[in-house]
Amino acid sequence: MAISLPKIVERRQKRVGRGIGSGKGGHTVGRGQKGQKSRSHIGILFEGMKMKKSLIKKLPLQRGKDKNRPHPKPVIVKLEYLNLLPAGSKVSLDLLVKEGIVKSEDAAIAGVKILGDGDIKKKLTIEVPISGSAAKKIEKAGGKVSSE
Repeated sequence: MAISLPKIVERRQKRVGRGIGSGKGGHTVGRGQKGQKSRSHIGILFEGMKMKKSLIKKLPLQRGKDKNRPHPKPVIVKLEYLNLLPAGSKVSLDLLVKEGIVKSEDAAIAGVKILGDGDIKKKLTIEVPISGSAAKKIEKAGGKVSSE
């Protein structure tokens, strides 16, 4: 009795540096002999050749450990989610957390911003950062945006 197995079309990616049986194993594992690209970690300033000045070298000096790390972005709240709030309320960070629209831990790290995705049908007073298009929709619905 012959078992028919499905034909595999895609091959697995070769795992570099995992012995001869992996298909890409052995001494230099397909990386050439020497140089920066043959090592395990390529530095953040490396852009392929010696002569060209890298982008980070062209930028002004920034001090500290976090200079190349991404900075946290604010939690985005769509405008249509504000329809869950009671009419005439002041939209603040505390109210958004209380109503369950935003998690308090996430909002404490980077804050909140309201973007103009969707429509609003209630009059609200906004006291958190808001985009221009969302502010126009709030004012069109009869609400108010207080500048911070």
